[in-house]
Amino acid sequence: MPSHLFADRPAPQPPERGTVDALITQTRRLRGGVDAVRRDALVDDDDPQGRWQRALCDLAVHQLDDLGSHLGQLREGLTAEEEDAAALVVENASGPEPALAAPLSRVGSAEWNLLTDAVNWSEELFEIFGRSPENGGMSLDELPTMVFADDQALLTSMVTGALVDGRPIDGEFRIVRSDGHIRTLHMMGEPVLDADGCTASMWAVLRDVSELRRGQHAVRESREGLRRQRHIARTEHRLAVELREAVLPPWRGSLRLPHGAPGALDIAGHYLPSASSALIGGSWYDALELPDGASLLTVGDLTGRGATATGAMAMLLGALRGMAVAGIGPAALMGHLNQLLETTVQPALGSAVCCRYEPEGRTLSWSGAGHPAPLLFRDGAGRPLGTPDGVLLGATHRAAYGQAEVTLRAGDVLVLGTDGLTRRGPSDEAHQSRLLALAPLFDGGRTAQDCVRMIVEEFGEPERADDACVLVARIGS
Repeated sequence: MPSHLFADRPAPQPPERGTVDALITQTRRLRGGVDAVRRDALVDDDDPQGRWQRALCDLAVHQLDDLGSHLGQLREGLTAEEEDAAALVVENASGPEPALAAPLSRVGSAEWNLLTDAVNWSEELFEIFGRSPENGGMSLDELPTMVFADDQALLTSMVTGALVDGRPIDGEFRIVRSDGHIRTLHMMGEPVLDADGCTASMWAVLRDVSELRRGQHAVRESREGLRRQRHIARTEHRLAVELREAVLPPWRGSLRLPHGAPGALDIAGHYLPSASSALIGGSWYDALELPDGASLLTVGDLTGRGATATGAMAMLLGALRGMAVAGIGPAALMGHLNQLLETTVQPALGSAVCCRYEPEGRTLSWSGAGHPAPLLFRDGAGRPLGTPDGVLLGATHRAAYGQAEVTLRAGDVLVLGTDGLTRRGPSDEAHQSRLLALAPLFDGGRTAQDCVRMIVEEFGEPERADDACVLVARIGS
């Protein structure tokens, strides 16, 4: 049998990485070249070498069609890793030295003479079947003995269709080699007719496509896994959004606490999402009127993303509300929250600030846990309040938290925000200066909602790396 024939052509240029359109164009160009070779080849049915060349061209067209289909699917939604992987596949598939190809590209040939019972196998076919050339090629009657039991009927049908009805063979079956390995073969062939139109022999080209089919199976499994992951991610995102909407304060716009009392707070809050809607974190803000007439103000943030972080935030905020209603002060409340995070199944760290405002004396007592201090704006200037001692929630066992107190005036503005509000890089101090620079705008009797709107305009960047919350309280007269 003739040896492998390869059309002379310039070595293909490596595809541009990360550009699937370029890979598709290259694949189409290669397919066009193979088509040209196939059209130009003058095939004589009595010429084994010509039949071999035509069969190789047909196999190449099949492979390139498969590759083009896969690349078209990848173009619909690629990650950078998938683009690089696709580029690597095409580079490997179009290498300039076919003789160094991997075992997945092994091709062998066979011809069975029905008049003389002669069988001719190429050396490559003996290697594919794991059979010694000394034992000779297998006849069409012997061939099914090496075929996987489930595929024997398919092979018999293909061979019968070629010998009896003159149909070309184009199909796949699995063989079990003598060493126990199972290989998948793609068989293409045709019957050869004599001068009277009777079948004199049958030739076939067989290609070992085991690795190719394994790769396709892995792609299918990966695609299904990706679909499952995306479905899970969408579900978790929906749950996180619904949970956040259920837990965060139901009021929108401005809120006055306590209701109808002198020195009441004019309160407004806002949640700023991250640039990626998938990065829903554990940030919260809340304001609550307490049974003794005081008011609770709090903001905080938990580590983590998604439904897990939002669920932990809901648990922590619920506990915070309950303890505040029970009359527990800010410092003790932080200690209890720290203990609560220590005992959770999902370990997490959190930062928070909790304020208790008493309208009678306009007194604000507050405590923090690794959180930016509240900012006080008065008479057109702003400054952070003194920071009491307090480590991150969940960071250490039996942590102690300090508490500070300040007397406020009518017209003062308090701003509480999570660290994601002003953080855009390693230097948080410069960004806090941007927030303090808004002090002149907060002066002049503006409402809390107006102040929130100005903060959102200043810090609501579309490329925000983290979600954030801000709470503004204006002291009434």
